[in-house]
Amino acid sequence: MYPAQVAENAPDRPAIVIADSAKQISYRQLADRANQIAQLFRAHGLGPGAHVAIMVENAAAYVETVWAAHISGIILTPVNNRLTTREVAYIINDSGAQAVIASARFADVIEALTPKIENVRLRFLVGGTLPGWLSFEQARDAQPSTPIKDECQGGYMYYSSGTTGRPKGIALPFVRTPLEVDENIVRFLPRLAGLGEGEVVLVPGPLFHSAASNWLLALMHCGATMVLMQRFDAEAVLRLIERYRVTFVQFVPTHMIRLLRLPEDARRSYDVSSLKAIVHAAAPCPAEVKRAMIDWVGPILDEYYAATEGIGVTWINSADWLRHPGSVGRSLVGTIHILDDDDKALPPGEVGTIYFEGSRRFEYHNDPDKTKDSYNPRGFATVGDLGYLDEDGFLYLTDRRTNMIISGGMNVYPQEAENEIITLPGVADVAVLGIPHPDMGEQLVAIVQPVVWADANDTFAAAVIAYCRSRLAGYKCPRLVEFRRELPRTEVGKLLKHVLRDEVATRRLGASS
Repeated sequence: MYPAQVAENAPDRPAIVIADSAKQISYRQLADRANQIAQLFRAHGLGPGAHVAIMVENAAAYVETVWAAHISGIILTPVNNRLTTREVAYIINDSGAQAVIASARFADVIEALTPKIENVRLRFLVGGTLPGWLSFEQARDAQPSTPIKDECQGGYMYYSSGTTGRPKGIALPFVRTPLEVDENIVRFLPRLAGLGEGEVVLVPGPLFHSAASNWLLALMHCGATMVLMQRFDAEAVLRLIERYRVTFVQFVPTHMIRLLRLPEDARRSYDVSSLKAIVHAAAPCPAEVKRAMIDWVGPILDEYYAATEGIGVTWINSADWLRHPGSVGRSLVGTIHILDDDDKALPPGEVGTIYFEGSRRFEYHNDPDKTKDSYNPRGFATVGDLGYLDEDGFLYLTDRRTNMIISGGMNVYPQEAENEIITLPGVADVAVLGIPHPDMGEQLVAIVQPVVWADANDTFAAAVIAYCRSRLAGYKCPRLVEFRRELPRTEVGKLLKHVLRDEVATRRLGASS
């Protein structure tokens, strides 16, 4: 279903709830506004396949524009609203966007952005006015709320989070497709989680991320009410679940860690019995964290593994995970192959690069070399993750190839140490890196964010090392510990290790000079 179809049967059902203000937008209002924005696109010559960039917070205007793009064949590029002006300008210009919709909330960035996106012919500002920008609301409201005559499915061109360098646009072939054609695997995921029509969904993360946007579309196709948060706050999440009788929420592991770090009496004081399902993804989840979540909320915690590139999807429910702890599930889309560096298949239990066969084709926008490197000669696709399959076909993630450390001739996957150290009381976050060593090749160092900064001392550093060595083989554990007040992560919890590597390299180079 689309908003207009939901509105036919339930026009007053809330489509969007803004958690901060409790403001609500009904499905009838959403359908009308989506039609108006689609009309606006056409009025300015933006037809099927045209590109539009959007930089708006978790707000009604964001959801309205997503649906307008989805019914008018527009390719939408969501822009991370935490980026600098330089980074935003790069994405907008690289994407070839013909129009930009931005929020006045980011006026400082936008004012500096204006002269840097001279090739963009249409600029709409939500919630304010700035020179060179048209009022989004005035432009939208001047259009009729009737459907456009050439409705067809739109799509996304997301940009990678840049965890290993500069973001790249992930482009899918555009094929003009009628609205009623349903070939998107994402729309089937709610059924796997036991969800149906009219769910109440809490959105604690930013909608500019691919997972949040795709789940929004999938769930609103089922007439869900979306409760939008502007930023994650652990106790506020529980308060909103209780207030709105939320039935579904998607977390990343960082969210779950923060929820579990709340005092137990605070967690137990909120009624979360309305929850039917919780799904997590986006980053590896330590097994102890997941087991603690299941102990708390019950066996309603599902997990999937996928990449923005859309090359494959795995899924695992709580029952299967308890039988295969640490797994991210079996494949829903594409056949999984674990291959060595010579492109040969590896047996169960052996770590190699994860490839998917039979997945949809994609390309990295303006980067044919990176696109070519993502496919092997047989057409299997990879995003560079490492892992292995067990005898039952369940996939386990080990790390990204770019994170692998070779120490003393041994391959070390730092995620193993990170998953253990994060469970040590007093550790708020951790990253394990490899630094050059004259004898070992590389030596492991843990960058730790303590819960209390006063713990950033030699005693706690020794405790971190000892704790890791009590749980893993010594060669997998850091020999050194450094402290940082906060680790650089994306809004969906992905660790920006290249930022830490650059910092550590610069600091050590300075110390040696």
